[in-house]
Amino acid sequence: MVQRMTAPKATSAMALSEEVGVPQPTLSRWLREAATVDVVAKPKRLKPKPSNAKPRSPGAAPSRTAEEKVSLVLESAGLDDGALGAWLREKGLHEEDLARFREEVRNAAVAGLGPKPAKEAASDKKRIKELERELKRSNAALAETAAILVLRKKAVALWGEEGEDT
Repeated sequence: MVQRMTAPKATSAMALSEEVGVPQPTLSRWLREAATVDVVAKPKRLKPKPSNAKPRSPGAAPSRTAEEKVSLVLESAGLDDGALGAWLREKGLHEEDLARFREEVRNAAVAGLGPKPAKEAASDKKRIKELERELKRSNAALAETAAILVLRKKAVALWGEEGEDT
């Protein structure tokens, strides 16, 4: 399968996956692992780089923001194999990069829906307890103020206002 993906008229991992029933990420991993073996490794075509460009490690995608990754995953979603290959070349990506972006987007979405980490949950519980104590103190102060007002009204009703001669 690695030979079929590295041959001159190579089959994409996605197409081969559908043909043989092996998951595409597995085929992509095999291809990456096989690229480290000299017999299988393909010579890379060199493109002229601008003089200010940083050297890129083999197989590393340019760093992308989370928004760019989501955008790329969404753009690639409806493309068939032929169009996907052209699109990947246009964007300067490899199938492995796109697979990794899909996984990162999926993990981020799942993490956003899942429970909070224990550390955050503990700090939230602590904050809730502090707020409940403060609320209890405020309620007690309010009740005390209300009681003083009621007593003052009763005192005024019984004895009159201060300063009045009776």
